Amino acid sequence: MKTIFLCAITAVVFSLPALAQDPKTTTTTTVTDAELLKYAEVMDSVNEMSASVRVLLADMVKSDSTMTATRYNDLSKIIDDPAKLVEAKATAEEIAFVNQVAAKKNEETARINATYQSLAKEHVTVPVFNKVKKALSADPLLKNRYDSLMVELGKDDPAIQQ
Repeated sequence: MKTIFLCAITAVVFSLPALAQDPKTTTTTTVTDAELLKYAEVMDSVNEMSASVRVLLADMVKSDSTMTATRYNDLSKIIDDPAKLVEAKATAEEIAFVNQVAAKKNEETARINATYQSLAKEHVTVPVFNKVKKALSADPLLKNRYDSLMVELGKDDPAIQQ
């Protein structure tokens, strides 16, 4: 008898949060509009930073007199394979430039990752960030709201529009 009573109380207690949800601001995982917006702001910032880095790296390659963009792309794919570099007749100057661009990319990627982590911790908080991220993969309606937010936030991102 006690077991049945405890099971019934447990079922009621676990069902209360579902009953208290406001369908306008939550999903099945209770992501509020404010939480979704903060998450989207972080992701928009990271997307904008990533786009700026892509532009920076492309400009480095375009403005370099060492090689063409096509040659850079070919060599960057084989930069870690000395035999293929010899086969491609890569010069020391070309190899140095590809490595310079790779180093800049690594530096900028580290900066973006640090900013991403900082924003996730300070602007959104880690529990909320993880909750929203998980909910986005499980809830198509929330994902649609997020995608709409990202389009709206992305309208003022000059690097992405290039």
